[in-house]
Amino acid sequence: MSEFESETENAALKQRIIERIQREGGLSFRDFMAMALYEPGLGYYTGNRMVLGREGDYLTSPEVSPLFGAMLGRQLREIWDALGKPSPFDLVEAGAGSGALARDVLAWARRTAPDMFEAARYTIVEVSEPLVTRQESRLEAEGLADKVRWSRDIPASVTGVIFSNELLDAMPVDRVAVENGELRKVYVTYSAGNFGEELRAPAQEIAAYFERLSLLPGEGCRAEVNLDAAAWVRSAAAALDCGFLLTIDYGYEAADLYAPWRTDGTLLCFYRHNASTNPYTRLGRQDMTSHVDFTTIRRTGEEGSLETLGLITQSEFLANLGIGEAMQPRPGGDMEEYFARRRAVTELLDPGGLGRIRVLIQSKGVRDVRLAGLGVQS
Repeated sequence: MSEFESETENAALKQRIIERIQREGGLSFRDFMAMALYEPGLGYYTGNRMVLGREGDYLTSPEVSPLFGAMLGRQLREIWDALGKPSPFDLVEAGAGSGALARDVLAWARRTAPDMFEAARYTIVEVSEPLVTRQESRLEAEGLADKVRWSRDIPASVTGVIFSNELLDAMPVDRVAVENGELRKVYVTYSAGNFGEELRAPAQEIAAYFERLSLLPGEGCRAEVNLDAAAWVRSAAAALDCGFLLTIDYGYEAADLYAPWRTDGTLLCFYRHNASTNPYTRLGRQDMTSHVDFTTIRRTGEEGSLETLGLITQSEFLANLGIGEAMQPRPGGDMEEYFARRRAVTELLDPGGLGRIRVLIQSKGVRDVRLAGLGVQS
């Protein structure tokens, strides 16, 4: 371990952030968060420290159980049928994390839907080289790496599905505050050995963001604005020729996300499964996340010619696809494995945990589609 590495903080990253603050006279919170998470070679997602899973800092649904990927596979097969079984059938996963979801979707399809598996053209969109390495290793272990290609950008002319799981909530956000009825923007400063914050006039695009929503956070409240998420949805909508955009993430409609009682926004940091609200510690060693404004995400997709089919909870989505079947014992099956499945289902459906994640499904160029995941039987 070098002098710039430690378990709790990346000193080289901290110094680089401080130097930029001093050079520019302060950093927008968005730029600070972007450096903390994505600074090449030093950020939380771009360094070599393991971040996902039970041994990391937080747990996503694919790390809980392959059942999540199997249920998504069921939905993808139904979509393939609805599109007329195209070949190639584009499956574009943006921000694939550890690669567990890609592994589980493809393994399920190879086992259960071999025709779709053969037609599938799976692309992982990933900007983190260390994560690409982990994804490749995980897929190679299952003999699936040859089925996947990697890209830093969403491919053009997609016929199929673009999907993400807990991607948008990991994008850098601006933080804002309302003082005397005026919208202000948070800037990060550094003085006397400590990070601090200043409120300054916001950029016009942030003011326009709230004008489009016809609301503001409450007086004295702080909140987050994720302009990068809206930009990503615009690019996904433009790349989709015919098919679906599935966005799976923590979030709320805007009226709830920016409600007056939500005085300190939704920004959270995670280190070894412990949550905190202090983004200025453990730089490069802790995750930062904030909830998604699904009103803006939905409208942005619609402005890009997408039709919104539904916004439901993950608990509802998985239940509609039949995850409850896994709660039943198998004749002659191993009881330890059965109880593990029950625990996994309970965790994925937990309304106070992973079950409250939202699933937004939008389509383009598809008529009269009925999706089981939304509770509509074809």
